[in-house]
Amino acid sequence: MYLFEALDIEKSFANHKALDKVSIHVPESSIYGLLGPNGAGKTTLIRIINRITAPDSGRLLFENREYTRNDVLKLGYLPEERGLYKKMKVGEQALYLTRLKGLSKNDAMKKLKFWFGKFEMIDWWNKKIEELSKGMAQKVQFIITVLHEPRLLIFDEPFSGFDPVNATMLKKEVLDLKARGTTIIFSTHDMASVEELCDHITLIDNSKAILEGSVKDVKQQFKSNLFELIYHGGQSELSGLLNGNFNITMQEDLPDGSRMARIQLPEGKKGNDILDFVLKKLELISFREVLPSMNEVFIKAVSKNPKTN
Repeated sequence: MYLFEALDIEKSFANHKALDKVSIHVPESSIYGLLGPNGAGKTTLIRIINRITAPDSGRLLFENREYTRNDVLKLGYLPEERGLYKKMKVGEQALYLTRLKGLSKNDAMKKLKFWFGKFEMIDWWNKKIEELSKGMAQKVQFIITVLHEPRLLIFDEPFSGFDPVNATMLKKEVLDLKARGTTIIFSTHDMASVEELCDHITLIDNSKAILEGSVKDVKQQFKSNLFELIYHGGQSELSGLLNGNFNITMQEDLPDGSRMARIQLPEGKKGNDILDFVLKKLELISFREVLPSMNEVFIKAVSKNPKTN
């Protein structure tokens, strides 16, 4: 079941078309990656989902019905540019913004104390926002975003400004939210985070959605018939066995005395064709197909997409 869908969304500003019939289908209790180069249209789509701006045409569905203004209360939005009041105290501001999400003062205080304790932030309560580092301020805004337990969370570059320890902690929280049933739209340029977190992605380029699907299916779509084998033996032995039938793109010695080789198969050949050559004379330790990283998928997809002025 889809929690949220945007169908054939179009949006123009003056003579610039920001979104050209873009559709996304976000499954319930999933992490959905919204990817694309700068200026592709991601931010415009996020603003439309948050009802900050309206589409020129297209439909928005939430919980399999028309998306209404009241549904915004079921959203949590963490923008890339943080919007905290620098002169206000952390606790005072957190309580104020949480009350705007519809929580009573007692419920808000109870939840804030839980999250501030979890993030080891109790000592920050009476500090002003301007006294905090960028990463510390982002922690505050993350708490404010998730505190009212929204059905749909939208994170725009949530890990920028964090050191590796805090980024890892935040990623764990995102995965825990998903495990508890929250649906998350995650906009980022960090393809390593996409690999770690996302179940599905849409890639927007030049105002169009050029790729959509599960991360697994997208990788399969862009695979290049490349295989990796680890074996005991010499480089010349493997080359002799393959006898020019396949292209060995890389070989290297491994610390345990074995060797790793990557072999590119021509179109029409399969992994078993390599095994037919090597199993008889080499001690094979492992054999796998090498799928592209999301970074490689991103670059290939964008480079193939025709550009318009």
